[in-house]
Amino acid sequence: MSRLRRIRAETSAGWRSFVRRRTAVFFTFFFPVILIVIFGALVRTDPTGEGLFTEPPAYYVPAYLAVVVLFTPLSRMGSEVARHREGNRFEKLATTPVTRGEWLLAQTLVNATIIGLASVLILALVVVLTGAEIAFSLWLVPYILVGVVCFCGIGAMLGSYTDSQDGAIAASNAIGLPLLFLSETFIALEQLPGWFEPLVNVSPLTYFARGVRAATFPEAGTADVAGIEPAVANFAILAVLAVVAFGLGARSIPRTD
Repeated sequence: MSRLRRIRAETSAGWRSFVRRRTAVFFTFFFPVILIVIFGALVRTDPTGEGLFTEPPAYYVPAYLAVVVLFTPLSRMGSEVARHREGNRFEKLATTPVTRGEWLLAQTLVNATIIGLASVLILALVVVLTGAEIAFSLWLVPYILVGVVCFCGIGAMLGSYTDSQDGAIAASNAIGLPLLFLSETFIALEQLPGWFEPLVNVSPLTYFARGVRAATFPEAGTADVAGIEPAVANFAILAVLAVVAFGLGARSIPRTD
């Protein structure tokens, strides 16, 4: 069996496994919808210009997309790897031609499909519920794909190094929740203490948020990076981080249990 056929077979199996779990399907799409309703439709922009959510609705588009680009790979990959470990499935996988990298790539493709569909729903709801005026840039597609690759790699590491599915999910929430709010998504860098800026710049999600914002809401005035257009520069940084995360994630997956 060729590499392409192996990846396709694993991708098909992963997709069927996802759609059979109706609760997982429901909350994958329901959670970001709830956030949009709460933050976008109910919590309106502060007219005094102080506090949180003082920016135009289009400013927060990267934040809403980040909900699925960040949490879905972290939780799904973390729990999937942990579940395979608990079921001794990697020991069986080691007897097949499928490599750890191929298995992770197949799972990443499943996540990319799920998150792509969720992102379309999110963009539609943001426009309808908040009245956001956004530019539908082609940059959205590569940003979402590379973001998924990055966080699938990190999720694979969480699943490999935690001791159970519950531990993997707890770790993904413990990492994902701070990143979601402290990566120039819902909270602008100017609203954080000055000493926090280096920590913001460590987060891969920061470059996702900056790049998507530059592409969909140019009025935000996202700064250039070393004289390079922000959408291009932030994508390049995110792509490098994604390659590193994916490589480390594939390497962390156990050969046997």
